Amino acid sequence: MNEKSVGMIELSSIAAGFLVADTMLKAGNVRLYLSRSICSGKYMIVIAGDASDVACAVAGGAEAANGCLIDQFVITQIHPDVLTALGRTVVAPPLDALGVLESFNVATLIRAADAAAKSANVQLLEVRLAMALGGKAFFTLTGDIASVQAAVNAGRAIIAEAGMLVNAVVIPRPHPDVYRELI
Repeated sequence: MNEKSVGMIELSSIAAGFLVADTMLKAGNVRLYLSRSICSGKYMIVIAGDASDVACAVAGGAEAANGCLIDQFVITQIHPDVLTALGRTVVAPPLDALGVLESFNVATLIRAADAAAKSANVQLLEVRLAMALGGKAFFTLTGDIASVQAAVNAGRAIIAEAGMLVNAVVIPRPHPDVYRELI
């Protein structure tokens, strides 16, 4: 199965999350990547597979959401760093700069992480989704200062356009102890 395409649905109901996950898995030949409750009583489902199957599964899931849909997306050629960094820290050597982008919702943040990773020569370190964050989400990335700034700008544009931007920062030459906090 080609898993370069991913889809996500974010819901305001945990019970609806189970129903929507079941609907999505039955709607197309997709693999369940994540399905869990997140802070603030929300639920998220991330699937992977061929673009047409993912699109069909997300459409079916959105229809089954019955008024509980917060956000949804399909990314047909997701940057591989996004899936690697999703929900865990990737140990990477400290580079010239650290970028941090923070969103009020999960789906918008994943779209922004993909845009950031595709926009410049950076390494995504972590994509943290709403666990112990009051429903917010953030991602971190590293690279040379110019690349991190370009990537943060690309991600910020996605999050700001959706009205979900909490904050976005670039830290040139971060202190080594700051990097240790990421692990």
